[in-house]
Amino acid sequence: MNTGSTRAGRALRPGFSVTVVLIAVLIWLGSPTWAGSAPAALDLQPGQALYATQCALCHGPSGQGDGPSAAGFATKPSNLADGRLMNGLPDDFLANVIRHGGSVEGLSPGMPAFGEYLSDAQIRQVILHVRSLASPPFRAAAVVPIVTAPRAPTQPIFFSHLIHAGKYRMDCQYCHADARRSEYAGLPSVERCLGCHKIIGALDNPEIAKIQEYAGRGQPIPWVRIFKLPEFTYFTHKAHVRFGLACQTCHGPIERMRMVGAETGPSLADDLKKLVGFKPPPRPLTMGWCVACHRQQNAAHSARAPLDCVTCHH
Repeated sequence: MNTGSTRAGRALRPGFSVTVVLIAVLIWLGSPTWAGSAPAALDLQPGQALYATQCALCHGPSGQGDGPSAAGFATKPSNLADGRLMNGLPDDFLANVIRHGGSVEGLSPGMPAFGEYLSDAQIRQVILHVRSLASPPFRAAAVVPIVTAPRAPTQPIFFSHLIHAGKYRMDCQYCHADARRSEYAGLPSVERCLGCHKIIGALDNPEIAKIQEYAGRGQPIPWVRIFKLPEFTYFTHKAHVRFGLACQTCHGPIERMRMVGAETGPSLADDLKKLVGFKPPPRPLTMGWCVACHRQQNAAHSARAPLDCVTCHH
């Protein structure tokens, strides 16, 4: 009997067991479910059942907006299976629409509110099922959160950049067409809006009806301006757009905002901090902020952004 081998085997058993456990844990951590890919079929069953009873009548069993009741709507129910449009929308946006109805996000009121019929947990289950319908497939890592902008004013028409610039990925210059050829970016005209909304949402969306009312009266839409430099400062959008600077550089993540707002210009709090020796970072659209950006572009991209005072003050 080889007692030496037996003792050695016994001594190795604890370490061997730990190794096996570690390997099992690593395999589990690397599994698709943990990595955030498509959820298991079992997880989808509650949401699938709720979808079948609450949503499929309009959106169809596969989410393509072709349910039995779809033909009765002036605006066709959304194609929930179109991953190109749906995948970028955060869960918070979808939950808000399900809970409060389409109007809360500026969409058609044909989408009713389900907040009285579905709990928050059930709404999450429905969203989980809707995500599974997407083609191309939904990836949670690709979703960016909604940004709540400070000091966002109430506009005459609820225009959601989250939908237009985020969901549909419309280029900023489609609406702000003057940015590439003049000092000012320009605000969307009635005609620009009706270029799409003469058809889209024209019959059942109260926000679109407001555009038609302005057009009928021959009046421009009185948009509330948000970004404004002092009168003694010269700034041209054309030079910055032609250089290739992204609009978000100055205006923030517009495509993630329901309502646009901004805190720009000098701040009394920052001025007081400077008086006592602190050095807060420059606030957006202040001279220090613009100069810092010019220096950064010159260093990183061999640009020739001017630093002379007369460039902006003349």
